[in-house]
Amino acid sequence: MRVRLEHSKYGPTAVRLLRVSRKGNRHDIKEATLGIEFEGDFESAHTSGDNSKILPADTIRNTVYVLAKQYSPEPIEEFSAHLIEHFLTYNAQVSHIRIETKEQLWDRIRMGAKSHDNAFARNVAEQRTSLLIGTRNGVEIWAGVNDLVILKSAKSAFGGFLRDPYTTLKETSDRVFAATLSASWRYLAGEIAYSAIWHGVRQSLLESFAEHESRSPQQTLYAMADAVLRNFEPLAEIRLSMSVHDYDPVDLSPFGMQNANEIFVPSSEPESIVEATVRRDI
Repeated sequence: MRVRLEHSKYGPTAVRLLRVSRKGNRHDIKEATLGIEFEGDFESAHTSGDNSKILPADTIRNTVYVLAKQYSPEPIEEFSAHLIEHFLTYNAQVSHIRIETKEQLWDRIRMGAKSHDNAFARNVAEQRTSLLIGTRNGVEIWAGVNDLVILKSAKSAFGGFLRDPYTTLKETSDRVFAATLSASWRYLAGEIAYSAIWHGVRQSLLESFAEHESRSPQQTLYAMADAVLRNFEPLAEIRLSMSVHDYDPVDLSPFGMQNANEIFVPSSEPESIVEATVRRDI
């Protein structure tokens, strides 16, 4: 029987980095976790134990720290591009590099009307993300946001849905719409103001969610994607994934009271997932 190596990749899955940029008393911080994968000519390592083409994961991790000293990791997309250029330049055996980054977001602590120069509080759930896929023919760049928790208490309905013998859900014209949103978008080629666009896309997602007269999560998801692509020309496509959280009205009739859509109980399970990819016609 003959066998052959069909595909392989390797690399460190979680390179943790905190970079403090000091400008006098004013500091900026960037904390991120990078996953780096190499693909290329590594067959001899698998079939004969020849490691001469394997750049150790420890070396890859150290390279992140050295380049973080040489280049600012803000924006993280440009920093990842520097890493890809470095690894491809010095490793002829590497053909394909994937760098996925999850940035932990820190906000300056407010001191009255001002923000503190060097003290921060962390947004625990939400993350800024990027994904760069680099070859010797070019780099594909994605950015995004993970675990953005959103909720609105108006402009949300759900009715006219398919019914069968097992349907018990009641239609509603006024419900709490809550979800955890993750989004990623791919950039077209050219000069990109990554950080400015990231903040702009995030704000566009929030505003379109808040203002949209929702008939369903699917409709709102599409409206959010449409708003982003209409407002940001450097984007080629956007992928949205929404985990919808149910908030059920509490029955207060046993206590002689009416619940006028004021008292709800969160239902942790099951959650429903709604996803969509919307592309620009080019």
